[in-house]
Amino acid sequence: MIAFILLGALALVGAVVTVAARNAVHAALGLVGTLLSVAGLFASLSASFLAAVQVIVYAGAILVLFLFVIMLLNANQPITGRDPVPFVRELAGLGGVILAGALAVIAFSYRDPRPLAESAEALRGGTAGAVGETLLTRFLLPFEAVSILLLVAIVGSVALVKRPVPQPDGLTDAEGVALPGEAPERTAPEGGVRA
Repeated sequence: MIAFILLGALALVGAVVTVAARNAVHAALGLVGTLLSVAGLFASLSASFLAAVQVIVYAGAILVLFLFVIMLLNANQPITGRDPVPFVRELAGLGGVILAGALAVIAFSYRDPRPLAESAEALRGGTAGAVGETLLTRFLLPFEAVSILLLVAIVGSVALVKRPVPQPDGLTDAEGVALPGEAPERTAPEGGVRA
């Protein structure tokens, strides 16, 4: 019980670091801590297959993919300046309120379709065959929703960290506007060449 509480607290701390970190690499490391803590929670519940899958798939493959995206887009610098997507904070707050409301409705209206002992027996100790059968029959829609959520997270991370590339003449590719801290666009005299 103490290990379960400790791992749960570590998972929450990692989640807070993931959300609050201003550096994308630090946020990814917080996510590693959360995923490893969740794997420990699975192991403490005697679901060894789920713990192994959590480490191999999420802490391994998915996080390496996130780190490749972060490094590819040179997003390891702290975020400063204006948000690249307008109203992103307001939309995130609205989404959080809707999600919290949906979770509250589910929590207060949920009825277990079968007793806990029968559900535990159906999973037969968390073996691969039993978990796969349950995921791909009874929980197929949530399983596919999680895969779409991961895809949206990757596309969102690319959209949020994509920055205009400064050119040698001080202009950006996107708008022809000088980046902060760079020389503004200089116009050439009539018939002249821009410097």
